[in-house]
Amino acid sequence: RNLYTMLPQEEALNILVEFLNVHGYTKVKGIPLETIRLLASIVLKENVFVYGKIIYQQILGGAMGSSFTLTLANIFMWKWQKKLVRRQDMTREYYGREYIIENANTWHPNIKLEYKIGKSLPFLDILLTNINGTLSTSVYHKPAAESYVVPFISDHPRHVFEKIVQTNLRRAIKYSSTFQSFNDERRYIKSTFLYNGYPSTFIDKIFRKNFSGYISSRSFLSFIDNEDQFLHMRIALSGQPSRQQSQVEMRIATLTTDSDHLIEELDKKQEFPIQEKTNPNQFQNKLIIHYTHEKRFNTRKRDLHRIFEQTFANTPILETKLIVGNRNQKSTMKELIRKRPRKAILKNKPKANENRKKRHHQLHPKNQRNNNPIRNKHRHHLHP
Repeated sequence: RNLYTMLPQEEALNILVEFLNVHGYTKVKGIPLETIRLLASIVLKENVFVYGKIIYQQILGGAMGSSFTLTLANIFMWKWQKKLVRRQDMTREYYGREYIIENANTWHPNIKLEYKIGKSLPFLDILLTNINGTLSTSVYHKPAAESYVVPFISDHPRHVFEKIVQTNLRRAIKYSSTFQSFNDERRYIKSTFLYNGYPSTFIDKIFRKNFSGYISSRSFLSFIDNEDQFLHMRIALSGQPSRQQSQVEMRIATLTTDSDHLIEELDKKQEFPIQEKTNPNQFQNKLIIHYTHEKRFNTRKRDLHRIFEQTFANTPILETKLIVGNRNQKSTMKELIRKRPRKAILKNKPKANENRKKRHHQLHPKNQRNNNPIRNKHRHHLHP
């Protein structure tokens, strides 16, 4: 079960108010607890979704992608764990005992803890495996998880698809402690993206781009086929120092050099930090709202200011200056003419024949002179 979708809404809201009261809050940034509960109720209960052309409203739990649901779930478990902690104080028993967990699962119908004992255990998105006393890690996929990512036909920029593939590939490199587990995850990644409409050439291109520093440029494969290359890439990606780097760092640490004067100079530099000049933000503590001017919106500015003052009365939000402005409705001429044409376009162009004659005269000036009938006539009289 997922905790976020199993939270009882009214009980969770009551625990939220109790949590604030226990920690001495009567207001949070000037907002009363009743208002906080009302706002939290709107965020929690006003969630709808469409399935099978039918609109449903969520009546249990909260939205999965909401940061408020995460905070509310932690506060809800704060209340639940208080009873468990009191039981541990009385019995002086550890949390991990099986019958304690089984007993705790009877306290609330929606909160069920799971325990697992074996050679492999999942922790978040990592699978830990004990192989003859050696721990290995790999990427963990929930059994109910579907092979779904952002479809390639979705309206996203191209770099978004590339980053999604890179993120999955980097996670596979970091989490896979063996070359075999990495290859298994690499095949899973490629099949997942192929299932979601990603072209095979696009996936191979990103694979080759990420592995470019570790595979030969003459290789026709778009992935690593050598365990040493994989280990070298994993060390470089995880930021862990290699064996040679560790030895160098140990030698540097054991050197006894007189570096007191360097420390003093560093302290002097830190005593006088250079303060960069920053231009003041002219829009700080200002809320600007624009709307298109129409006759029926004549009182819109006054109404917005009145609602703003009534809603946030006696709160620090009133320190923010509300600016309401309007835009004029564009006329038909402005809608049709977006940009003024260049001056070169507005000038009259010379006729094509005149341009052709000028160009011909520039290219053949002698022929133009010899073909002149007047010049030929005078030449005939001078030389009969």
